[in-house]
Amino acid sequence: MNPTEIIGPVPVNQGADSVPLPSQPLPERVREFIRASKAENTLRGYKSDWRQFCEWCRVRNISPMPASPETVAAYIADCAERLKVGTIQRRLNAIGEAHRAIGIDPVPTHNPIVRNTVKGIRRTKGTAPVQKTPAMALEIRTMVESTDAGVIGLRDRALILLGFAGAFRRSELVGLNVGDCEFAREGLIVTLRRSKTDQEGIGRRVGIPYGSNPDTCPVRNLQSWIERTGISTGPLFRSINRHGQVQPNRLSGIDVARIIKKLAVRTGMDSAKYAGHSLRSGHATSAAVAGASERSIMNQTGHRSVQMVRRYIRDGYLFRENSAGKLGL
Repeated sequence: MNPTEIIGPVPVNQGADSVPLPSQPLPERVREFIRASKAENTLRGYKSDWRQFCEWCRVRNISPMPASPETVAAYIADCAERLKVGTIQRRLNAIGEAHRAIGIDPVPTHNPIVRNTVKGIRRTKGTAPVQKTPAMALEIRTMVESTDAGVIGLRDRALILLGFAGAFRRSELVGLNVGDCEFAREGLIVTLRRSKTDQEGIGRRVGIPYGSNPDTCPVRNLQSWIERTGISTGPLFRSINRHGQVQPNRLSGIDVARIIKKLAVRTGMDSAKYAGHSLRSGHATSAAVAGASERSIMNQTGHRSVQMVRRYIRDGYLFRENSAGKLGL
């Protein structure tokens, strides 16, 4: 397998001539399936991280392929001065993937020298992720009240309410098409064709019940958006130009974050603490505060691991059945 199919070109002036690349080019169909084996975001990340490693090696006149364990260990030690632990691990994954792609086994990233260096970095820097603040139900209602008039406000209300009620990732939200939404007597059925944890496209159906307040009901607001714009096929959430005209192209994940930050500013919240993920984590936390079970929250978020969903809802459980409340203080 040619490493360029996964991580991009190997610089020819840094030892690439010694790498046992295939003598025969792979058929285009094979290359297509190799590319499809990884999510597009993953491939972009691998290529970017691989370029960073190659540049680091170029400056020091070291070959990146094949890389020695000592080289990789020195690289991540240097990265530890400026990068987070999660980013360092991602770059290690890219380096390992590049070596696996040409059949190098064992890969240098699995060497004890590298593993112990990573362990030391984790112990020194810590591994607690910096998470965005969950947007709770009260904050969502406040955001809805601060939306624009006209078609932009209509879209933004439908977007944040559907994202919050469905506990969707921002990539799932912007990936929806009109045909993925089925209105029923009980509410809305959203079909997720693909998601971060479902790269093979098995799909999952998510129920969105009618809300008790028409102003903040995700189902009614989405209906209004579709009826007002007249869109019947293609992307569900689209960009709007300065003349208020709905465009054919779908929003991006960055657009979702910008909308939430815009509304956070209008409501007096610190926009730096909120992003697209605040809708998903806000659903899980708000549901936990309201007494929803872990199973019901997992059914909505699509989490397969209790440990993972507990990362979202831990704040919601801080004061539920808290032993300190039984002390009579």
